[in-house]
Amino acid sequence: MAKLRHLWYRTYQAVMRAASCFLDFSQPELLEGPGSVRRLPAFIAAKGIRKVLVVTDKGLMAFRLLDGLFGELEAAGVAYELYDGVQANPTIPNIEEARALYEERGCQAIVAFGGGSSMDCAKAAGARVANPGRSVRKMRGLLKVARRPPLLFAVPTTAGTGSETTLAAVVTDPETHEKYAINDPKLIPPYAVLDPELTVKLPAPITAATGMDALTHAVEAYVGRSNTRNTAAMAEKAVRLVFANLEAAYRDGSNLEARSNMLLASYCGGVAFTRAYVGYVHAIAHNLGGLYGLPHGLANAVILPYVLDYFGGAAQARLAALAELAGLPCAGLDEAAKAEAFIAEIRAMNARMSIPSKFAQIKEEDIPLLARRALREANPLYPVPRIMDEADCAALIRRLMA
Repeated sequence: MAKLRHLWYRTYQAVMRAASCFLDFSQPELLEGPGSVRRLPAFIAAKGIRKVLVVTDKGLMAFRLLDGLFGELEAAGVAYELYDGVQANPTIPNIEEARALYEERGCQAIVAFGGGSSMDCAKAAGARVANPGRSVRKMRGLLKVARRPPLLFAVPTTAGTGSETTLAAVVTDPETHEKYAINDPKLIPPYAVLDPELTVKLPAPITAATGMDALTHAVEAYVGRSNTRNTAAMAEKAVRLVFANLEAAYRDGSNLEARSNMLLASYCGGVAFTRAYVGYVHAIAHNLGGLYGLPHGLANAVILPYVLDYFGGAAQARLAALAELAGLPCAGLDEAAKAEAFIAEIRAMNARMSIPSKFAQIKEEDIPLLARRALREANPLYPVPRIMDEADCAALIRRLMA
């Protein structure tokens, strides 16, 4: 029975690989460099847009991080409405509130300003605007956004999610405590702003967690079985940039070069997994986040080495290649030893940045539910190197318990 199920998963993945050749994975047009967010309003006005909905959170508003954007919008003659109710794991009510404000105030486009949560909320709200008869729950999964959302301008303030270039919007259902994704190429933002000045005040723990999130995107895409030449190249570039810059940004938040490179790493990781997919790290992280409210980047950082351990020889060649790209001392090591060195270095990086190795929140009685929900997300969609069943997934989650 298990062999037949695995054959079905691999067949499904092969069909999706073939189908992806006919989908539009166009990457966003970029505004880049220090101060680039201040150029965005004139860019918006040049497109004939006179009113936008700005989607963000109250924390960024309290830090007055949007003051420059608001001032330039006014100078460019672009009116704006503000939705700042985004939660750390955006909920269906968040999405519906943003959608209602967009429609009631006659907005023409959306500016998503913040981390992955703001961008996910903005993407899903835009999808609801364009598809009023289709609820968030009905858009869960793959290719269920029938009509293209309004123009979205994505402005990341963290370097990790890559949401400014991905087809995913991750939402939390407060009724079921599930966290899941809406996946559709129509959700890829047409425009993105990579301004390192917006990330310099990011606290060190968030810098660390979001940076490891970017690494997770790149690694899961790279070891999976749906790579193209472009996704592999983007994943490799992201890994090189993370290993060369993350800890520098963690130690010195004002290092603009490291901050710029981490934004680029996040973007490249996002491009990679948008077409090559993620894997079990994300499936488990989403469900830990949904049930316990764990931040997504932190969950990914902790889970990543455990899942790579599970893959074993199935991911060995790819992980060995990443060990060399990351600049680890690999002379004289065979493929297996290089792969082990790469996983060990992920654990060492986590430790150096005070990221824990386990979670105290996980309860034994929740593990069967977590495993079922994680595999519901992952199988058959994610083209992972080695397929898990519920017993495998439950055993791995137990290894995450403090």
